[in-house]
Amino acid sequence: MKRIAVLTSGGDAAGMNAAIRAVVRTGIHLGLEVMGVQCGYAGLIAGNWRPLSARDVGGILPVGGTMLGSSRCLEFTTEQGPRAAIAQLEQAKIDGLLVIGGNGSQTGAFALSQLGFPVVGVASTIDNDLYGSDITIGVDTALNIALESIDRLRSTATAHHRAFLVEVMGRNCGYLALMSAIAGGAEAVCLPEYEIDPEQLAAELADAYDRGKSHAIVVVAEGASLNATGLMQHFQEHRERLGFDVRATILGHVQRGGNPGAFDRILASRLGAAATEEIASGNHGLLVGLIENQITITPLPDVVANEKSIDPRLYALAQILAK
Repeated sequence: MKRIAVLTSGGDAAGMNAAIRAVVRTGIHLGLEVMGVQCGYAGLIAGNWRPLSARDVGGILPVGGTMLGSSRCLEFTTEQGPRAAIAQLEQAKIDGLLVIGGNGSQTGAFALSQLGFPVVGVASTIDNDLYGSDITIGVDTALNIALESIDRLRSTATAHHRAFLVEVMGRNCGYLALMSAIAGGAEAVCLPEYEIDPEQLAAELADAYDRGKSHAIVVVAEGASLNATGLMQHFQEHRERLGFDVRATILGHVQRGGNPGAFDRILASRLGAAATEEIASGNHGLLVGLIENQITITPLPDVVANEKSIDPRLYALAQILAK
């Protein structure tokens, strides 16, 4: 193997640049030429390459987002998309590809692998819903951004004796919401995995008010059946029963931005370097992740065939600590 390429795909995550840097510098250390693919799978199909030297990735370690850009590429979900990508890879004389991204990105990596092209995935998504890694690149930074927001909202909630519904990202996975609720001392949490009836939530808020609490924080996962907007509509119709005046804050994409924290910089560096070593050694068709704080590899067929679940013990802990 002489030349490899690296791309970032799907939603950006703080630490992606650190992973790119690790891929490039590890690749050079192993005697490989490294090419960057601009704009994810769309750029791969278009053959949008740029050579990457050690100096090209200098200074990107602390920067959020991805220097290579990202995109959603519907064409890659068709039968023709992966074949067109492989044609571009072969024309550019690229021997292997590293894909930094989450579920959708690794599904694309699996499609390329099924067609015989050497691919290694790097686990990166703030949703933390990717099978094959306990925690993925970007999660810790996104969690700390959510936590800072909750802490700020608690101050104003206390001052005005209000309840705040704080909606966090995570697609259909409640990990960010659950961990934000535990770390932020929330009075309740709404997850896709453990749906809560709005009437039950209203009763919990009323109970908190009756116990003399001066505020309430409810963390809501964006993938819950009733998100913050839906819950607000329900509570506006029954506001006299809550005790608290209720406000909603949707954090949205602010959780993706900003510089990665120390944990994500180190995680991304470890995973990027390990993925490069794997593909340089001839190992491919796998995802590099972190399980029990050890670098692990998981076959891509297992990654796309399995769903990651929430630890029920953590949900039980959140309920106990909310009282």
